[in-house]
Amino acid sequence: MTGGHVRPRVRHNDYSPLAPPPVGEWVPTLPASVVIPAHGRQHRLDLTLAALAAQTYPASLTEVIVVDDGSDPPLRLPEIRPDNTRIISGPPGGWGAGHAMNAGIEVATGEIVQRLDADMVICREHLEALFRWHHLTDYLVTIGGKKFAEEPALTPEQVYDAVRRGTPEALFDPAALVSSSTEETIRRLDGLRASRNPYQVCTGPTVSLRRTLLREVRGFDPEVVRGQDTEFAYRLAQAGAVFVPDMTARAVHLGLPAQRGEHGKAIVRLVETHLAQKVPLRRDLRKERDRRRPVPYVEIVLDVTGADETLIRTSVDAILTGTDTGLTDIAITLVGPWPGPSDRASQAPGSRAFDLALVREAFRHDQRVRFAERAAPTAAPAPFRYTTPIDAPPGADELERMTKTMLEERLGLLVVELPDGRTAALERTEAAARARLLARPGEDLSTVIEETHGVRHAAEKEFLTAPQRQPAPATPPASRPVQQPVTQQAVAQPPVTPPERSRPRQRLGGLFRRS
Repeated sequence: MTGGHVRPRVRHNDYSPLAPPPVGEWVPTLPASVVIPAHGRQHRLDLTLAALAAQTYPASLTEVIVVDDGSDPPLRLPEIRPDNTRIISGPPGGWGAGHAMNAGIEVATGEIVQRLDADMVICREHLEALFRWHHLTDYLVTIGGKKFAEEPALTPEQVYDAVRRGTPEALFDPAALVSSSTEETIRRLDGLRASRNPYQVCTGPTVSLRRTLLREVRGFDPEVVRGQDTEFAYRLAQAGAVFVPDMTARAVHLGLPAQRGEHGKAIVRLVETHLAQKVPLRRDLRKERDRRRPVPYVEIVLDVTGADETLIRTSVDAILTGTDTGLTDIAITLVGPWPGPSDRASQAPGSRAFDLALVREAFRHDQRVRFAERAAPTAAPAPFRYTTPIDAPPGADELERMTKTMLEERLGLLVVELPDGRTAALERTEAAARARLLARPGEDLSTVIEETHGVRHAAEKEFLTAPQRQPAPATPPASRPVQQPVTQQAVAQPPVTPPERSRPRQRLGGLFRRS
């Protein structure tokens, strides 16, 4: 629900059913915060603020926050700027655009947050064109257009006058403007409606979203100093976001792309190194099979409730051993009533608590194995989650074949029918997250995923190769319930704000708190 209304259900990234009002023919109501991370280049910032001072989006609903990321001399606010503009210093302990954005978001008051580079000259309808989409629903990410130009000799007065009159193009030589690869990709993929990974074009200079999404992904990752916008957009995708480019929001980026400069190749290498760590869908960047990454490709969830130590260890070892030949990018979450270190029952041989204590000690130093009392609502930031009975661990190459099928068919949920009549489930994180946003009270999440991404049932043998894997040798007690994947659960009430995750998350600025 958003504003008391049911959220529209968008399939994949086809936002065609959404119909924003024409620019200039509607009345905005949502307050907005424009956050500008900046380091040096005072003159370019002056031009950016001059263009912002001439926007058609109501000034009474807009605040501008410039975050000075360690400039020497410090940045100052120019004479021509929006009325409600302030400048803050980036906090100690970090640097970079992501670090500065978190500082700006921390003090922002708007329901809409716009991330804008400090070297952009935007047209007068830029903010209005992007923000009108956010008045429709709260899980969209809007992306403005841009071209590049070598910085001409301009004054803030010239920029303000040209933008206010609606002729910012007059400031630049049309023949010298360079189109961005982002705009070309957007056109090729029907405005991203046909894109399989629309987050990849969300590269940062002008992007806006609602606080609902910001709270869910908890801001920017300050560890990523290059490619931070793509990593941020990837996590937005895993939160169920829909990406909407609006080329009505025109802009000129002062200066050519950094990749075209003297150190362009080195910058690309640095970006790709960061993305290899945090964006599992860029599997082309994860060619080292034995490398452990902080974000896995697939999370495997096993409910250990009622299972003995031998069964649990056998199943986990089968999965970890299988990564020698199959999919290596995995993490295992063992869900159960894990005893605390001071629990005396865990010291009594023959008890379930004793078995669980043994398992925890056996795997607690393996970074691929996690322990939880319950699974998090989704696998984010991992793009896939496989939930299976404890005695039916996936074979060496099963997950590879399953995820490939899901990607090729663009599925949100693959229900795997096991030989004994039980089922396992491979769910796509972005689909599960969007289902949680859109489901009505009591509605089955798999029904929503069918609408937004698609669901398929298949026999396990479709993904096996000969010889077939052998099941774990032990048999769990018949009375032990098998954990259901999130997609087989129903929503008890509308998630007005996304639920907190059950796993601790790193604190990134004031937006973050441990669960």
